Amino acid sequence: MDRTLQDDFENQFNDVISRFESKHFFQSDWDIASFAVFFIFIGMILLLVVLVIIRCCCCCCCCSCDDHKQPRRQKVGVENTALEP
Repeated sequence: MDRTLQDDFENQFNDVISRFESKHFFQSDWDIASFAVFFIFIGMILLLVVLVIIRCCCCCCCCSCDDHKQPRRQKVGVENTALEP
């Protein structure tokens, strides 16, 4: 069992090394497409993290929270006390 696992690892390692030497990293168009989708996904996650960090820094450091609170609404009209228990 251990010998086959070691052989499999060596075969994959040799395959990677031979691809680096031949500068032919992808075997098919599907490999290229999956690689592109993977990096687009990682890029979007990193972009969202950066936007969250920027939002947190701008809200917490630059402006005070008291200035941005909305004023309470004032009641207009007559209170209907018949609806109270």
